[in-house]
Amino acid sequence: MTTTVLGGRGFIGRHVVARLQAQGHACWVPERDDPSLFIRPLGQVIYCIGITANFRTQPFATVDANLGVLRQVLERATFDQLLYLSSTRVYDGADSTDEGAPLRVQPGWPDHLYNLSKLMGESLALSSGRPCRVARVCNVIGPGMGPTNFVGALLHAAHSNGAVQFQTALASVKDYVWIDDAVEALLAIAQRGVEPIYNIATGQPMRHAALAQMLAHHGVAVSVAADAPVVQFPPVAVQRLQRDTGTLPRPVAPLLSAWLASYLSNPKEHA
Repeated sequence: MTTTVLGGRGFIGRHVVARLQAQGHACWVPERDDPSLFIRPLGQVIYCIGITANFRTQPFATVDANLGVLRQVLERATFDQLLYLSSTRVYDGADSTDEGAPLRVQPGWPDHLYNLSKLMGESLALSSGRPCRVARVCNVIGPGMGPTNFVGALLHAAHSNGAVQFQTALASVKDYVWIDDAVEALLAIAQRGVEPIYNIATGQPMRHAALAQMLAHHGVAVSVAADAPVVQFPPVAVQRLQRDTGTLPRPVAPLLSAWLASYLSNPKEHA
């Protein structure tokens, strides 16, 4: 069966395509606004279109990326199954990160525009009457991520300036997942998932202090902005993913440390 990867030229999408091709699967990455998207059978669809790092300054583009093509595909395209990539950011303010837990959103908060658009995408996919699943993915890192998000920007600054400044306190906590593990989990959900929603995370958040220590170990000067806020996300529940697919992403600290050393010695290799 063909797999159609929408957003297949982005960070996650590129790695999904590479893994599928390495496994010998037929894979199609349509061009933007390709009219044949609504003519030919798409097989399995993996929806990787999205804006992450710059969503605060691109509200219209963010909503369009998270919803625009999705709505058209659900309404007009022929496919066997669709997997929509959402985000664990939707748990911001929630009491639980279980996939079935109630969520809290504040329409007046700029950060929650992203959450709301992702949740609308989830709701549209799961309410469309079409065969769809959702993967809520945490912060994906690894080679090829570029300098636009938090870890990528730190590495870029570390190489360019030999110094980084954290804009959030070192007590801040995030869950990161390595790109190869994220791709493995996505394909496992597409092939073996039985529930409508799955989290993809390690379940073991990492403190900014650990990242700062890695950078300092490699000779990078580390500072923290004055009055830097503490940003903490609760551990993401991963029991459903492990139970149904037998997949569990690895803790990223050893992988990140090795990548950091390699990146600082030769950043072009990891562009």
